[in-house]
Amino acid sequence: MAGSGFGTLFRVTTFGESHGAAVGAVIDGCPAGLTLSEADIQRYLDRRRPGQTASASQRREADQCRILSGVWEGRTLGTPIAALVENRDANAADYEALKHVYRPGHADYTYEQKYGIRDYRGGGRSSGRETVGRVIGGAVAAKVLSALGVTVHAWVSQIGALPQGEGDGGISWETEAYLHGLRQEGDSVGGVISCRISGVPAGIGEPVFDKLDAELSKAMMSIGAVKAIAFGAGFSAAEMRGSEYNKNAAHAGGVVGGISDGTALCFQVAVKPTPSIRRRQQALDRELRPVELAIGGRHDVVIAPRAAVVVESMACITLLDLMMRHGVSRMDQLKQQIRY
Repeated sequence: MAGSGFGTLFRVTTFGESHGAAVGAVIDGCPAGLTLSEADIQRYLDRRRPGQTASASQRREADQCRILSGVWEGRTLGTPIAALVENRDANAADYEALKHVYRPGHADYTYEQKYGIRDYRGGGRSSGRETVGRVIGGAVAAKVLSALGVTVHAWVSQIGALPQGEGDGGISWETEAYLHGLRQEGDSVGGVISCRISGVPAGIGEPVFDKLDAELSKAMMSIGAVKAIAFGAGFSAAEMRGSEYNKNAAHAGGVVGGISDGTALCFQVAVKPTPSIRRRQQALDRELRPVELAIGGRHDVVIAPRAAVVVESMACITLLDLMMRHGVSRMDQLKQQIRY
């Protein structure tokens, strides 16, 4: 499968299927000498782990990370870092009835059209479980960025039509009650994840095709649940006059001409409702005949709280890669880095 890697100098390739033996990532380009442990990665994995709230999938996975290569005596070697998480609570029997059915809102049909075969056990590579590898890569990138004075924070700012306060996955009692009702109905809902990046110097990003906002957009839209992204003023900028837009630098979201301007980078992504729901829906079988379907198994009522760390991780990977590329964009920087 092409397209499972992201990045140029700092590159993360994810592997594994939802109900396969394991999922994980290979990270190439991490600088040598970084202090790194499995605990550093585990903190990020714990934020996306299922089964922690009533509205999340009740799949019971410890998501325990193992570093297989690239780290020795607690420090990175500069060689590829391979890390994996074993799938301990996969239940393929939940999907046997879906073997010949294309689920609404899933990639079942499109994957089969592309490859002529699909892993119907939870969607295989199209499952949200693929994001474990992204979070592994993001945790490593975040540690490098922290050493450079850069912090990345993503949080759920809206669930359905209900606004949420900035935090680490905590939601209001009103929202909890709303989600409980949706679970009882066998339905789901979408949300909005906001992200703020602080400490980025001016000058990061390439000016034409690899703009900072373009690369971040590609990274966010590569997350299966994400359907839209907006920087700064976002779509509301279309309603502004130039005089109004130019009054506030925050309207640009920290990016001008595809390059960071030294202020905080701010963007939001829209997350679609979880497509696996217990309510009966119209679907198609493999002969494209209409069938009625209710999806069983263990699924999130809302994916946004667990997806926030995925957004944060992809932002870290993207930003670190562009910062490393920036280091060779000027002669004075190049001379500082290469000394014989």
